[in-house]
Amino acid sequence: MGQRILITGISRHLAARLAGRLEADPGVEHIVGVDLEEPELDLERTEYVRADIRNPLMVKIIRRSGVDTLVHLSIIATPTRVGGRSAIKEINVIGSLQLFAACQKSPGVKKLVMKSTTAVYGSSPQDPAVFTEDMGFQSAASTGYAKDATEVEQYARDFGRRRPDATVTLLRFANIIGSQIETPLTRYFSLPVVPLAMGFDPRIQFLHEDDALEVLYRATREDHRGIFNVAADGVLLLSQIRRMCGRPGVAVPPPLAMPLARAIRRLGLIDFPLDQIPFLIHGRVVDNTRLKERFGFTPAFTTRQALEEFVRGRRFRRLLSPERVERWEAEVYDFLRARS
Repeated sequence: MGQRILITGISRHLAARLAGRLEADPGVEHIVGVDLEEPELDLERTEYVRADIRNPLMVKIIRRSGVDTLVHLSIIATPTRVGGRSAIKEINVIGSLQLFAACQKSPGVKKLVMKSTTAVYGSSPQDPAVFTEDMGFQSAASTGYAKDATEVEQYARDFGRRRPDATVTLLRFANIIGSQIETPLTRYFSLPVVPLAMGFDPRIQFLHEDDALEVLYRATREDHRGIFNVAADGVLLLSQIRRMCGRPGVAVPPPLAMPLARAIRRLGLIDFPLDQIPFLIHGRVVDNTRLKERFGFTPAFTTRQALEEFVRGRRFRRLLSPERVERWEAEVYDFLRARS
């Protein structure tokens, strides 16, 4: 029998791409995708189950599907999408707790892969130049998405202690960017004018979406126990990123950063987690040595190359807008009807 995998958050871009990659692997026997919304990509062998990870029925879903691997990608960062901060905390924290409890009750589950974030390290002026996996959370957030990720990581480690027979892999991803994926940060860099904290020029590290997919795939198909920072080589200053994106900037006094972020979110321009504002002021850089040496993967894209690919893709999408493609298709159909 091949590997049987359950993926949470299957409606999201990266989860759907992972399912598609696993479908092409003959060593994977069965894939189950769980979410309240359908996948955004067309999947052939993935069995979609409309379910909430907070539902106690997850125990039955895991047992009856006979999965041996859980890939937990349902950690939400954008509160507006699910109805506010209270809803996002319930899904992230309570949902993950119940999900891991369901895995603990299912002896057939032998592997847990969880997508976490480097936001667990926090962002402050007192931070070290580079974070490693062994460092504590010196300026970890007391609220918001980063706090949720910290708590969920703890629940995953608790599961590993209670089930020493299971392999637990925690992947702390840097900000993912690329031509196909859309995140709060990609929307931020696509604003007509990019707000910048006056007097600050933070260092920022990216990870290309293709490298993120490859790491998730390898963590699912191989055994890599432990915690790994998943980030590309190199860093960029926010001022460099803005110039490469071809966007003018406007300096905002730091005390006005939070009110401005709230206004931008109310206007529907960016659904940006407000607790991540310090990241755009102080930045964050992590060490990826463990990813290269112990995990055995070196990202194909550097931070600069990932951003350059995003910029090229954005310009191509602007050239070939959906409206223009639809108009071309309509003209082709009109031509074919006329010829017939």
